[in-house]
Amino acid sequence: MLRQPTSPVLHSWREWVVDPSGEFYYGWLQVMIFPVIYNWVIIILRACFYEVAHTYLAVWLTLDYVSDLVYIADIVIKVHTGFMEQGILVRDRSRLKKRYLRSSHFRWDMASLLPTDLLYLQLGIQTPLVRVNRFLRSSRLSEALDRMETRTAYPNVFRISKLMILIFILIHWNACIYFSLSNYIGFGVDEWVYPNISDPEFASMRRQYFYSFWFSTLILTTVGDTPQPQREEEYLFMIADLLIAVLVFASVVGNVSNVIMNLQNRDNVFFPNHELVKGYLHSRRITKELQGRVNNWYQHLHINKKITRENEILQQLPVTLQTAITVSVHLPTLSKVTIFQNCESSLLEELVLKLTPQVYSPGEYVCRKGDVGHEMYIIKEGKLAVVADDGVTQFAVLGEGNFFGEISILNIKGNKSGNRRTANIRSIGHSDLFSLSKEGLTDTLSEFPAAKRLLEEKGRQILTKMGMLEKTDEGEEEKEKTEDKVARLEGSLEVLQTKLARLMAELESSARKMTRRVEHLELQTEDWEGIVAEGAWSETEEEGERDRELRDGHHKCRACSGMAEDRGECIGMRSETKAFEGWLGVKKGSKEATSLQEKHQGQTDTLQEV
Repeated sequence: MLRQPTSPVLHSWREWVVDPSGEFYYGWLQVMIFPVIYNWVIIILRACFYEVAHTYLAVWLTLDYVSDLVYIADIVIKVHTGFMEQGILVRDRSRLKKRYLRSSHFRWDMASLLPTDLLYLQLGIQTPLVRVNRFLRSSRLSEALDRMETRTAYPNVFRISKLMILIFILIHWNACIYFSLSNYIGFGVDEWVYPNISDPEFASMRRQYFYSFWFSTLILTTVGDTPQPQREEEYLFMIADLLIAVLVFASVVGNVSNVIMNLQNRDNVFFPNHELVKGYLHSRRITKELQGRVNNWYQHLHINKKITRENEILQQLPVTLQTAITVSVHLPTLSKVTIFQNCESSLLEELVLKLTPQVYSPGEYVCRKGDVGHEMYIIKEGKLAVVADDGVTQFAVLGEGNFFGEISILNIKGNKSGNRRTANIRSIGHSDLFSLSKEGLTDTLSEFPAAKRLLEEKGRQILTKMGMLEKTDEGEEEKEKTEDKVARLEGSLEVLQTKLARLMAELESSARKMTRRVEHLELQTEDWEGIVAEGAWSETEEEGERDRELRDGHHKCRACSGMAEDRGECIGMRSETKAFEGWLGVKKGSKEATSLQEKHQGQTDTLQEV
């Protein structure tokens, strides 16, 4: 029988894997908030307010089983949710299934879906507490709130809202328990319990819930007077509520203080600390006029949300993300600079990281004529005027996208003005600029020699049009190039000499260590006396063979044969002092050892002549 081909839809469903960091997973967590909160709020409400449970029974049952279906769908999604291993998302369905089935989440999820509704058949349909096992899915609510807090643009507002929702659920539960306790004691038996529901004023469902919620709020917030309890049950309820109220008050105060501290820390990171500067100006008795200028500058930053410490804020991110963010914000501005047009993108990305935002107040000079130029400026927002030395006459007005000071940071040879400013630039209003320092440009261009030559050529063309470039002979240029090469060679030679000196020092140190080790070994062997234990100096088979050959050839050493007869050995051609000491038991340095060595040397010389 032929096998039917698998449907593409079914195949894609089997291969479907949810990325836990993707948008679908995040959206599903938000969906899971509703059934979890529904169960936490409605189950206790139906259990304590019988009229509410009876009146809207069809609605509650429908919502109950819709939430159960969502719980089942959540299990399916968990089975298809991947996980990270070695930084890679695992998509193997068998591994995903095995990992989920062996986890504790699977046991809690199955417990939350146990068919406890079958107890309705024995206890009756008006007993919603049989569904309390649905509370076991609360971990999904915590996960959803945590994900939302990391993604929201207003985390402090979200934290306060989350706290208020949790407090509302707590007060709701307390109100339901208060109403149920009043029913147990008896409505209207004293001032503390809920009034008698036979009174039309307190008979409606809304009045019952709102009164109970209001009374619970008074207790948990410790605001306002509450009736004095009369019975033991009432006292126990009040004691428990007062203890919970302490925790609620502490959590509210703690969260609010954290929000305030976070806002202050954010301001301290985004903007310079105004209080420190004001304290310094006051202690140094700075003039009121200058203090006013400083205060106006700070006020402009705060009102218009000008951030001057971007590099410090982004330091917590990886370099790649810093580059991506900075490029998306500042690259269009840098691309407007003439000398940087047509440069490779990697160079522009490096330069963007070195841009520093600056804010100038009205009437403040950005640079003055004759000042040494250490940076160039790009106008992001505002207007600046090129003025005469009197500060009044305006020659030109620079606006958004204009730049100046680029020639002074390139160190172009032949520039008549050197590296000094050729004009006075003053801010007309509040101006936002980007500055690029000479050091930052030099460090970047050292890695891009081709771009450096291109920028210098563009700078020469600009100076030539302005008539500010001195002509130099080709011989002088060639001489300068040769001098540069010689300077580079000298620098390389110095580096090599330094490395050689370091190697020689290491060699000398190693030689000294080796000498000390040899001396230490000699000191250890000086005190060895007597004959070495039996077998310590046993000869190998080769040595024995050589000795037999020497005896057959009558090449005995007459100087030592007599001393070796008792042991049946002959030292033969051995001339080392250790041989005499070890075999004959002669102490090193003694007269006997010296005499024996001289005789042995004479015999050796004779044998060599033969």
